[in-house]
Amino acid sequence: MSPATRLQQAYDRAAYPLTGHRARNLQVLKDAMSEWDGHQDSDIYGAGPLIEDFQAKMAAFLGKETAVFFPSGTMAQQIAMRIWSDQLGVKRVAYHPLCHLEIHEEDGLKKLHGIEAVLLADKERVISLEDVRSMKEEISCLLIELPQREIGGQLPDYEELVAISRYCRDKGIKIHLDGARLLEVLPYYQKTAAEVCALFDSVYLSFYKGIGGIAGAILAGDEAFTKESKVWKRRHGGDLISLYPYILSADYYFEQRKDQFPKYYEDAKELARYYNECRFFATRPVVPVSNMFHVHVQMPKEKLEPLLLSVIESTGVALTHYLRDDHNEAGCYFEVSIGDRYAQVPKESLKRAFSHFE
Repeated sequence: MSPATRLQQAYDRAAYPLTGHRARNLQVLKDAMSEWDGHQDSDIYGAGPLIEDFQAKMAAFLGKETAVFFPSGTMAQQIAMRIWSDQLGVKRVAYHPLCHLEIHEEDGLKKLHGIEAVLLADKERVISLEDVRSMKEEISCLLIELPQREIGGQLPDYEELVAISRYCRDKGIKIHLDGARLLEVLPYYQKTAAEVCALFDSVYLSFYKGIGGIAGAILAGDEAFTKESKVWKRRHGGDLISLYPYILSADYYFEQRKDQFPKYYEDAKELARYYNECRFFATRPVVPVSNMFHVHVQMPKEKLEPLLLSVIESTGVALTHYLRDDHNEAGCYFEVSIGDRYAQVPKESLKRAFSHFE
């Protein structure tokens, strides 16, 4: 068994895993379905009260005219880029070099839609107004991810975001929000979801990441945009005969957790302080701006893995289930995303876990 496999298995068995909400098992769905009458009609090919009421609810929450439920965010965002590219007659969009569309989707935007990407900013920071202003290429849409996951969940200042939005609208450029983790950024910005989304022409929200549902996403915008998105959803095979397991779990965990993100944010800042007090660890950002951050470790994976396993064995506290090589340093790193689990960890156990690294 590889060290990585041992670490994952030890994390799964640990009394106190630090990240996320709960194990991803069938109980996630059973809990979500427990309050529903079994005679409730399902959605059928994107129609019916079950899906339509949820879409209306999410449109209101996001401050948009309408919304459409998708089985995946990958599908939703590629379709958003296609709609804006077709509308403006420009097969080119812009986003960060570490955008999900660029590094996790096997060139889907280019291969399926013939849309080219302009990469803005460098890999270590978020997109700025100056990056957008200095673009030489004509684009149909600018995609902004909040928070920028691959660099530790960094965020632009809200004033910078407002300026970018104003500039794009003045230039006739559509602006799309990759808000997979939108709820995570609201405590830092001290804004409602609708206030943030007002800066964007279209918005995507994930239901399995911070919210903790099974799968699924919402894509929101004006009525003309979402009407066109339904056509593309059908073309992509996204209109399954029924999506109700995803919709019911999305609704259940959205209601359960939508007001918990300020607490998750404060917990993330507390945990980051524990890490930064240890000589081997450094968080990015130093002070988190959401409930997620990265931990960089001045130690190779091969040396850190057995230490993490021994901490789990002696304290029950599991810091992470994986490690990645830090190609800019001689060490490694991992991501932290705080949810329900963190509050269940006794502080004395947490302190003993970190004492192993002093």
